[in-house]
Amino acid sequence: MIIYPAIDIRGGKCVRLIQGDFSRETVFLEDPTAAAKKWQNQGAKWIHVVDLDGAKSGIPGNVNVIKKIRETVDVNIQVGGGIRDISTVENYITSGIDRIIFGSSAVKDITLIKHTIEKYGTEKVAVGVDTRENQVAIHGWTKTSGVIIEEMLNQLKTIGVKTVIYTDISKDGMMKGPNISGIEKVLNFDGFSVIASGGISSMADLEQLVQYEVKGLDGAIIGKALYNGILDLRMVLERFSIQDGSNGL
Repeated sequence: MIIYPAIDIRGGKCVRLIQGDFSRETVFLEDPTAAAKKWQNQGAKWIHVVDLDGAKSGIPGNVNVIKKIRETVDVNIQVGGGIRDISTVENYITSGIDRIIFGSSAVKDITLIKHTIEKYGTEKVAVGVDTRENQVAIHGWTKTSGVIIEEMLNQLKTIGVKTVIYTDISKDGMMKGPNISGIEKVLNFDGFSVIASGGISSMADLEQLVQYEVKGLDGAIIGKALYNGILDLRMVLERFSIQDGSNGL
């Protein structure tokens, strides 16, 4: 299972939200590159980066910060938040970003995802399926799309998406464990490599998740539990990571 420490960026700072609520923000670091260096030094091979300003507005707001992270560390980086046109995709990929995460585009402009797969390959693409009460949320989780998760997964499968990041918004930042039944629902759609996100806060949570590797669970994103020191990344990687020289690519 690949472990992805998360770096969420808002206003150029490394922050964490609770249930995606922009009014419930905690700033952990003024400089997100410090977090990236910390996670690399502790053994991470992948880092999950989200431009929260971009996710909410639809216009990338922290590109320079993300590029600085890319220049600072040698690990693989996947980036999401406000990626809604091909020029943004190309800007990130030419800057050395290893995987693009689409969110709202999966609802608003699925042809963009299809075009990116055709141009760069499926390994360069992931789609964040962020749900609230079984409906896909968009615009930085501020709106519900009306699209149910099963409908979205069927569409993604049709265009050749292989990697899906599943988040139950109600679990995010709550430190009470992931939505296992929701993860199982996504895993039942054969053909996806699934990355679990939201609420992962203990070794017991990870022990539960690792049992689903045989069904296609590829990784887990951890955020608040690392920043609060409840989980130690070195220990997590020693216990659960299968990362090797291939870095999952």
